[in-house]
Amino acid sequence: MRWRSFGRSGLKVTELCLGTMTLAGQADEPTSIAILDAAYEGGIRFLDTADVYPVPMRLETVGRSEELVGRWMAERRNREELILATKAYFPTGPLPFDRGNSRIHLMRACEASLRRLRTDRIDLYLCHGWDPTVPIEETLDTLERLREQGKVLYAAISNVRSHEVAEALVAAARSGVKGFDGLQPRYNLLQREAEESLFPLARRFGLGVMVYNPLAGGVLSGKHRPGSAPAEGTRFTLPEIGEVYRQRYWDERYLQEAWVLKDEASRYGLSLVTAAVAWVLSNPDVSSAIVGASRPEQLADNLKASGMELPEELKKRLDRVWFDLPRRPPDLDRPRLDSWYGE
Repeated sequence: MRWRSFGRSGLKVTELCLGTMTLAGQADEPTSIAILDAAYEGGIRFLDTADVYPVPMRLETVGRSEELVGRWMAERRNREELILATKAYFPTGPLPFDRGNSRIHLMRACEASLRRLRTDRIDLYLCHGWDPTVPIEETLDTLERLREQGKVLYAAISNVRSHEVAEALVAAARSGVKGFDGLQPRYNLLQREAEESLFPLARRFGLGVMVYNPLAGGVLSGKHRPGSAPAEGTRFTLPEIGEVYRQRYWDERYLQEAWVLKDEASRYGLSLVTAAVAWVLSNPDVSSAIVGASRPEQLADNLKASGMELPEELKKRLDRVWFDLPRRPPDLDRPRLDSWYGE
């Protein structure tokens, strides 16, 4: 498993990161533990979780994924071998200050995550979204205080637009605080909007980039036949968040393209999963790609992508995919503070 620098920070991460939103939810506890073990045995030392996981995100299940990860690290005694990332932003309670990027919420959320994860620090703490109701200066100052207290080592933000990143960079410079060390955008063969402005910003200002949905929610697994309905048990059929993923990826043109690419990858002895993840990792702007699973055996093809150099002709074919597909309306599924809660 290769390690990469997280932007110009001193943080080093494995180029594959295990996403945990299925753990203690879609995957029951024994299966979740097996997934964590498989990732660890495959060389992954970077974990991404969030205080609201598992999905579907509900108030009664807040923190269960973090708790499971915390128990696993305690039982395996491997915390010091891992880079641990978690996130805050979405509602964790019924009160107005139980959400967002305010000082009160981030401070309380960080303490709660530390308890659930059974650790004294969070290596990479992310705002799970941009909060227009809170001055960015307050958010950055709060993250700076958490750094000073040793509870957070590095900070990043997910689901953000380029002009918001620019606003945060300016605010950090004016306030004399560190600001964000990295970004967490969506990025895959089918949706490459991050290349247009987020990646150039990250490159210019030395921000790390950990991308999610490298398999387009499973469309690039190659298991969904064109013209079919989403299979039960996939994230496309989950309550609430399933609708988000259907809007994002369940498009007949995507399904048809994935079906063709599956055959083309097989000519080179590769699964579409391996090819799609390797393609994401071939972008030098990417520090790490978040991969997930609902069963441990699903990780095998993801793990093969680490360190892989795609055959030149296949790489060229994958590079062309996006240009032949229709563009989606911007921010169609941009997360809001009330997302996935039916509020």
